[in-house]
Amino acid sequence: MYFYYVWVRSNRYHGNEPLTYQSDERLSVGSIVYVELQKETVMGVVSGITSKPRFPTKAIVQVVPLPPLPLHLLKLAEWLQAYYPAPLGIIAQQLLPAQLGTKHVAATDASVILKPDVSNLPPLTLEQVDALEAIDSAATYVLHGKTGTGKTRVYTELALRAIDQGKSAIILTPEISLTAQLSQTMRHVFGDRVVVLHSQQTPVERQQAWLRCLTSTEPLIVVGPRSALFSPVAKVGLIIMDESHEGAYKQEQAPQYQTVRVAAYLSRLQRATLILGSATPSINDYYLAEQKQRAIITMTTAATLSDHPPRDVIVVDRKVRGEYSKSSMMSNKLIRAIEDSLRAGEQSLLYLNRRGTARLILCENCGWQANCPHCEVPLTYHGDSHQLRCHSCNYHAPAPTTCPDCGHVDVMYRSAGTKAIVDEAQRLFPDARIARFDTDNDKADRFENQYQDVKDGNVDILVGTQLLAKGLDLPKLTTLGILLADTSLYMPDYTASERTFQLLTQVLGRVGRGHLPGKAIIQTYHPDHPILKAAIDEDYAAFYKPELASRQQFDFPPFVHLLKISVRRVSSTAAETAALKVKSDLADLNLPITIEGPAPSFHERVQNKHQWQLVVKTKERSALLTVIKHLPANCSYDIDPQDLL
Repeated sequence: MYFYYVWVRSNRYHGNEPLTYQSDERLSVGSIVYVELQKETVMGVVSGITSKPRFPTKAIVQVVPLPPLPLHLLKLAEWLQAYYPAPLGIIAQQLLPAQLGTKHVAATDASVILKPDVSNLPPLTLEQVDALEAIDSAATYVLHGKTGTGKTRVYTELALRAIDQGKSAIILTPEISLTAQLSQTMRHVFGDRVVVLHSQQTPVERQQAWLRCLTSTEPLIVVGPRSALFSPVAKVGLIIMDESHEGAYKQEQAPQYQTVRVAAYLSRLQRATLILGSATPSINDYYLAEQKQRAIITMTTAATLSDHPPRDVIVVDRKVRGEYSKSSMMSNKLIRAIEDSLRAGEQSLLYLNRRGTARLILCENCGWQANCPHCEVPLTYHGDSHQLRCHSCNYHAPAPTTCPDCGHVDVMYRSAGTKAIVDEAQRLFPDARIARFDTDNDKADRFENQYQDVKDGNVDILVGTQLLAKGLDLPKLTTLGILLADTSLYMPDYTASERTFQLLTQVLGRVGRGHLPGKAIIQTYHPDHPILKAAIDEDYAAFYKPELASRQQFDFPPFVHLLKISVRRVSSTAAETAALKVKSDLADLNLPITIEGPAPSFHERVQNKHQWQLVVKTKERSALLTVIKHLPANCSYDIDPQDLL
């Protein structure tokens, strides 16, 4: 009889230590098994071999006939649990798919792997050659390439290097919507070596992709969002985080990891090259690279040579009413630019980082406002379904025709969202083919499923949120309208300036990429704001230096580590009292920490409870792990939070 430690893949297991099971057969570490957990059969992975314990053990129900998981994944998971504390049952979910059907496990991979086809690759620019020469070892590199400089071409060349060495490449994107463009680009070169892995695939598709990674004897190119980092490929030679600055790389549920930290540890385990590619690197990553004297590779020249002049950027003041005589949402200059693009058979993009039809519903007579009864955040009106919706808890209600407080009929719908922009564009351009892309899309209408149609020019006007601001190369796009450049600028958070600079720079990069002349019309209430000027000029230094100084002055990352602690109670008074008790208990630990608060959270009510928060700052991250161990069970926390909202 043999005895094994097993990590069980189950939300129901909240322990931090593996469970012990027995088996009549000798198993390898990494073997995938099914075991009994509280009378339920669940999947697990053998994490170690042990001697017979003093307590009775259950038998392993089934050994799945598959190769063991690569040992580097188990080491990565051990580190992950220590660095981003979470129950072992949840950690195991990062390693194993939700299910493994017998017939799919038994199926063999029939793909014929051909040599990469480089015949259609464009020649490398001098800057791309210089970048590739600078990336010469298994280390971390910041690839700071302005939009349109051809970072993807560099990624392709690096992936060719990895394949030549018999190693796989993992290429991450911040959004699932970007996988279609990136995987298509890679398939033109690497063919069936490309495996796409993400959560919006059907269970069978995801399972087959995962099994392909585990069983392939050939090096692969794995493309996907942050979860693709845990792909079970045997040898990893290259990890690329495209748009590495993006907030979507932060896992919001346990384990609450920052992908760049996990990628860095995986690259050390595999002695792989890690590339952080972005036109707007995060302040944290850029500062860390400077401090550790890591290579920061800059690319500034457009990859597509063109006789066209640089993109024309026009700033329109939202306060000048005469500029909006034809539409309250789109300036006359923007309307003329769209008309010109339509006549030329070209595309336009209308960008607004607000979903829905209206973001503010209130009574003109008494001042009543439609707020979520559970969260007290403003409800968003969705005109297509004539419903109010909370984007925090998904509460739904019919849109009112009269005020529920005073009965007055003058209920106003203000602060337009993307659905209202579609309605306005249809009014102004009735013959145009218009498509909206945001997180409210049904599956069939999501951008990744419509990408080819959009690229081929079968959509005249794209309307969308930040989902369309990242990494897209649309050859027929010539007009960009940023309908309100100020939406994130005055959010009450230390990251507001950085987020605004990144979003504006990224969305401006969708036009003027060398295919056709580009024009961008920026509508703003603050036309002289330095963040707006830095984004228009693509002047990273003008943004980075003052923002870094501000972070240092007020003790924010990258100069400290953060832990956000949230306390929810039935009443605000009870939440405040509980938060004060937590603060007092933490102060008694005598750790090198600063505790700020408590204060009401930005979302003061969540799921019908009042929420208060504390913010813990320290220069020693290990102190945060000690804090987490001493938190009461009825607290929640976020270590290395993306923001403090």
